Amino acid sequence: MGGTQVGDTEVVVINPISDYAELMQELFDFDAIRALFQSGFRMCFDGMHAITGPYAKAILEKELGAPQGTVINHMPRPDFGGAPPDPNLTHAEKLVSIMFGPKPPQFGAASDGDGDRNMILGQNFFVTPSDSLAILAANATLAPGYQDGLAGVARSMPTSTAVDQVAKALGITCYETPTGWKFFGNLMDAGKITICGEESFGTGSAHVREKDGLWAVLFWLNILAARKMSVKTIVQEHWQKFGRNFYTRHDFEGVDKARAEAMMQNLRSRMHTLPDRAVGTLRIAYSDDFSYTDPVDGSKATGQGIRIQFNDGSRIVYRLSGTGTEGATLRVYIERYEDDPIKHGVETQSALKDLIALAHSIAEIEKYTGRTRPTVIT
Repeated sequence: MGGTQVGDTEVVVINPISDYAELMQELFDFDAIRALFQSGFRMCFDGMHAITGPYAKAILEKELGAPQGTVINHMPRPDFGGAPPDPNLTHAEKLVSIMFGPKPPQFGAASDGDGDRNMILGQNFFVTPSDSLAILAANATLAPGYQDGLAGVARSMPTSTAVDQVAKALGITCYETPTGWKFFGNLMDAGKITICGEESFGTGSAHVREKDGLWAVLFWLNILAARKMSVKTIVQEHWQKFGRNFYTRHDFEGVDKARAEAMMQNLRSRMHTLPDRAVGTLRIAYSDDFSYTDPVDGSKATGQGIRIQFNDGSRIVYRLSGTGTEGATLRVYIERYEDDPIKHGVETQSALKDLIALAHSIAEIEKYTGRTRPTVIT
């Protein structure tokens, strides 16, 4: 943008949007994405009145030729337009109404307040963050910046094991880390992984060693341009090849902190009694309180969440998150792997109904929290 001399100091003003766009052109096939829009392909990107709006406007509409109006809520506002800038089905209300309404565009996406998280949608179709990470890994070589393959991948422990299936097929290592991007950063700095992500809508790669919402959206556009099929079809074909990981997170918000901690402590004290115990039609294979030794610097993290693994590969994870005047949030993650394509079309909460009931009974959630239902389901 230019420099100005202030005494002995030169102040140089840069254009971060141009710099970011140049980096994205090194990673993705902009010509193929441009041709996709020229073919009549439509998308809707919700900037949520946050930082990503001007970037998306410049890259999607001006650089790649998406029609004017493709980017909605693109002007950043101090109050984010009066709504939480969270890219999920609840807060990206306008985008969701467009993508699940009449004649929706082929692709929808949103990014959050500081631009690091993302949500991916197809026509009347939501892609879970865990599945999105797995699909990016499985299709990585379609993007020029990743055509030589991945060094490895990583996910946070509560995140679905969908990307594990991809890593196994590709013959690369999948690292399971505690929640927190610093663990991914160590692995990327050491060259052990290329792509990583978490169930809370964060995905990134070694290009900036951080979560990057618009990067994930452009990666999806590259895949759509290369494969020439719908978002829903890409996801369904992924399930057919790798199996489907039915996955949900139940949040119990504002629970009494002391009682929530008592519940977790009671569960920890009983962990050694759970393995080999029959529960319903399942049998518990093992239970533990997740700990992690960083393979790069040797640091240790303990008490990262209680895992209960069943003999069929299903699992339940319990974690406490947040403290303060409104108490704590109990997060319960529930997952089941299904390799039978005939069963892939079942609604997620129905597919996990028995595991959800077990999650309540094993931890005695109602006894300790007084709650019979979660506050939020994702």
